[in-house]
Amino acid sequence: MENTLDARGLACPQPVILTKKALEELKEGSLVVVVDNDAARGNVCSLASSKSCGTEVEEKEGAYYITITRRENLCEIFSTEKATVIVFGSNVLGSNEELGKVLMKSYIYTLSEGEDLPRSMIFLNSGVILTTQGSEVLDELKGLESRGVEILSCGTCLEFFELKEKLAVGSISNMYTITEKMAEADKVFTLG
Repeated sequence: MENTLDARGLACPQPVILTKKALEELKEGSLVVVVDNDAARGNVCSLASSKSCGTEVEEKEGAYYITITRRENLCEIFSTEKATVIVFGSNVLGSNEELGKVLMKSYIYTLSEGEDLPRSMIFLNSGVILTTQGSEVLDELKGLESRGVEILSCGTCLEFFELKEKLAVGSISNMYTITEKMAEADKVFTLG
């Protein structure tokens, strides 16, 4: 059985909110979400992935058709697992920019070498600079991502700094997902 949610023309974060509600109500089968922009496509796919669901995307007639399916009944709509989330509100630590860049690089390097990893790292405001081309911490962030750490960058922030096309690690997110990740966490640390 296939259910369809038409989220074309809706502003962020409405496609994600509606998808989450539809997944909560989905008892069996798959859900097809139709969106009309790349940001919504990415955000819906990220939500599905965070719920351990598989996705297939088909582009036709100027829209994205995202089929969300359960992976062997492992699609967790309500996750009870909690962990640490780190929010990076700036690309520097502290008020001195020169020293702050050194401290941020050192912090992320030290984190990448450790065993106690956060579940998610969220980048907001100028923090998104750290996840884009030219960042001095890309290798460390890619290493963290390969070890299972979710890397999320605010889409509005990327657009503000005109860096959306330069994202080099992780995925583009939205304030709904960011708020949800922070609310679900045991601990939230804010830097910058």
